[in-house]
Amino acid sequence: MISDTIAAISTSVGEAGIAVIRVSGPEAISEVERIFKSKTKLSEASSHTIHYGHIYNPESGEKIEEVLVSVMRAPRSFTTEDVVEINTHGGVISVKRVMDLLLLQNIRLAEPGEFTKRAFLNGRIDLSQAEAVIDLIRSKSDRAFSLALKQVDGALSRKIAELRQILLETLAHIEVNIDYPEHDVETLTAEFIKQKSSFVMEEITKLLKTANEGKILREGITTAIVGRPNVGKSSLLNTLARENKAIVTDIPGTTRDVIEEYVTINNIPLKLLDTAGIRETMDVVERIGVERSKTAVDEADLLLLVLNASEPLHDDEIKLLEQIRGRQAIIIMNKMDLPRKLDMDVLRQYVDEQSIVPMSVKEQSGIDLLEERISNLFFGGKLETQDLTYVTNVRHIALLNKAKKSLQDAYNAADQLIPIDMIQIDVRLAWEQLGEIVGDTAPDSLLDQIFSQFCLGK
Repeated sequence: MISDTIAAISTSVGEAGIAVIRVSGPEAISEVERIFKSKTKLSEASSHTIHYGHIYNPESGEKIEEVLVSVMRAPRSFTTEDVVEINTHGGVISVKRVMDLLLLQNIRLAEPGEFTKRAFLNGRIDLSQAEAVIDLIRSKSDRAFSLALKQVDGALSRKIAELRQILLETLAHIEVNIDYPEHDVETLTAEFIKQKSSFVMEEITKLLKTANEGKILREGITTAIVGRPNVGKSSLLNTLARENKAIVTDIPGTTRDVIEEYVTINNIPLKLLDTAGIRETMDVVERIGVERSKTAVDEADLLLLVLNASEPLHDDEIKLLEQIRGRQAIIIMNKMDLPRKLDMDVLRQYVDEQSIVPMSVKEQSGIDLLEERISNLFFGGKLETQDLTYVTNVRHIALLNKAKKSLQDAYNAADQLIPIDMIQIDVRLAWEQLGEIVGDTAPDSLLDQIFSQFCLGK
């Protein structure tokens, strides 16, 4: 039982129109009522109503703030507890004064993610839905937001529950066969176990097929823009970001460090990395930038290699072309507005024609083709149907793979006619691994780790 009452600021701290302070717990209404004066007493207010009034210091009688207070009575609230939300004027001082007064009552400051954790502990949502709340907050595209919203609504939870029920029924049959072998309730044969294991494995495989796309939509594609100095890397970043994020000059080596920027292309989030131009240099600072560029090349999901079409291929560029063989890469021939001197026959020795995108960042030509190539490279030009349940969380993907392996072990054991009490271990393990996704079998340490990622007021 959760017996204490918590409070936290649920909006960003700073200047704004309003700020929201959330209070949740068994004494939320009574404690806020001690400092709030209005025509209606909060203790007598109906659930899901909002009331105008003022916050007062109960000891000095000083008026602290003009507010609107919302009341949501248990269990019809996010945490399933009594919840009060105080809407104050935005600003650091106004929020701090109200928050300080609340913490002088029988209320403590909430821990990061504690409101969502209470919603989970009180059975309103499961663990996968709680994690989807983080994804909602961190979404960087409309598509990522829609997927997170589906998971908050329980799309993945329902699928996992369905698969766990099949495994639970299989375990029940195994138990009956072990405990009452003389009763032929339903002959539990090796073929029966193989059939059930095979079906659940197929369903897990379908979920895992969405994992790569789901992970990309959730986290974005780490995209490194690489090339020699002054080929137009920073100009490309500014074009894709639709704003001047990087300094652009005619002086080679302007970019000395890796610049990060999130953009969305065809509803696909990209984490763009504008890197220092790769070349041999005696400048200590630039050399550090070049080393960081090489690290970005190694770690990126997608490489945009920018070449100057008005110059022949340089030795450094040939080294880069050799380095990115077999990687997800697009070769951008920039400065096509100038007379072309780059030998296409030499370039085709390293990459295929479909990887080459002619562009002129200066004249804004070729941008649409680049965006189309990026989309085709990762999603074949389009995303799967909206009805598909995507798996976007790395933890979920790992547990699905573990459950699939456990079921494969059970299938192999049944195929070899190993005693069913031994097979039961693998089936139960798969059931527990799927349960860890929704939190039914998750250890407390895992819960603490997950909810610590939340912001304070969530």
